[in-house]
Amino acid sequence: MQKTIIMPLIKSISGIRGTIGNRKGEDLTKEDIVLYTKSFVFWLQSENRITNNKIVVGRDARISGKMVEDLVLDTITKMGLNVVCLGLSTTPTVEIAVPLENADAGIIITASHNPKNWNALKLLNSKGEFINAKDGEKLLEIANSNPTIDMNNDIGRVEFNNMYIDIHTDMIINLSSVDVELVKTRNFTVVVDAVNSTGGLAVPNLLKKLGVNIIELYCNPNGEFPHNPEPLKENMTELSELVIKEKADLGIVVDPDVDRLALVSENGEVFGEEYTLVACADYFLKNNPGNTVSNLSSSRALKDVTELNECEHFFSAVGEVNVVEMMKEKNAVIGGEGNGGIILPELHYGRDALVGIALFLTYLSKLKISSSQLRCSYPNYFMSKQKVELNKSLDIDLIFENLKRKYSKEKINTQDGLKIDFKDSWVQLRKSNTEPIIRVYSEAKTQNSAEELASKFINEINKLS
Repeated sequence: MQKTIIMPLIKSISGIRGTIGNRKGEDLTKEDIVLYTKSFVFWLQSENRITNNKIVVGRDARISGKMVEDLVLDTITKMGLNVVCLGLSTTPTVEIAVPLENADAGIIITASHNPKNWNALKLLNSKGEFINAKDGEKLLEIANSNPTIDMNNDIGRVEFNNMYIDIHTDMIINLSSVDVELVKTRNFTVVVDAVNSTGGLAVPNLLKKLGVNIIELYCNPNGEFPHNPEPLKENMTELSELVIKEKADLGIVVDPDVDRLALVSENGEVFGEEYTLVACADYFLKNNPGNTVSNLSSSRALKDVTELNECEHFFSAVGEVNVVEMMKEKNAVIGGEGNGGIILPELHYGRDALVGIALFLTYLSKLKISSSQLRCSYPNYFMSKQKVELNKSLDIDLIFENLKRKYSKEKINTQDGLKIDFKDSWVQLRKSNTEPIIRVYSEAKTQNSAEELASKFINEINKLS
């Protein structure tokens, strides 16, 4: 039984999200959905970004999705624009569909890894990429002005197209780095946990094309999440048990909108969310050498593997938009976030669990080893993720300056909060944009060392405050 979580409505540059309900300012209401949808269209118009009069819309399987979709379609068409509605889909699928449809923008209706009582609007530009901070600020200004729709517009049309998951997976199996015939020779058996969302449509679709034997666990896209949908170790117990019971080669879990991937090895051990990207990058770089990018909160393991492949790694600020911008700047061939988000520019600039699955299975097939053997080949790092609650009078900038001076002999990065790199460990301190807290992330060679490093800096913050 999931615990119902209620938090204030979160309006940010990346969209709007919250719990579905009727409490103004606390829940994501019908009025909020309409306001942000029309504000997005007004922003597109104000920036002269409407050229083909078309927006792509798709959603995950959470229970409120159809209601939100109806409101979004109604608002867009009342403003005179046409919609290509994918219905039940995935975030990366919508991202791919936008440029293929020559659409002006896209809207994904998903609260990603949040519990089932949440929903959100994620906003894409004409490239199928998330709008950036500058664009998001302009959108927020328009929303704050509460604009009204001109009812003299011609009503737009809605075209329903449920073929894009199939198109998406076809694009993946046709990548030069995906060897379908080789994967088929391994006769893999894989357990899939799709938390009863659209991964239950997309992951089996891909695996069947790869000749994989599938054991479905929670693949009915009815929105009834059977456990916390974030693909973390503590939420993968049942998957691990079933992998062992069925003597499967691998367990796969994706979040509700299928942009994050986590794996369970044949022995029931969690491969590690951070190491999903590491393994995929390791394989890809062997045949496609080039730069890699991950965010500052991701494991150092990707940097190690990149350098072992005689390539260069770069860290970006936290957030998919920031990772993508640096990947373009550095011409990276692969990158992503340590939460299981793999970005392969050859396919598209967005986190994509499906392409991660295909790359991983191809790599296992080429190496002719098990998942656990592959995991043992990588350097071991352990992470701690903690937080410090703030009082309103606390001067965070002053605290960070004091810590910078104290640790000036270490490698300091202030691109996103404060990150201090030590020889065998690092710690990052970031002020949350949505909560009155400082996030304290650390990584070291043992779990105890990571916990101790985080605790040490929490104590230092408390002393300075």
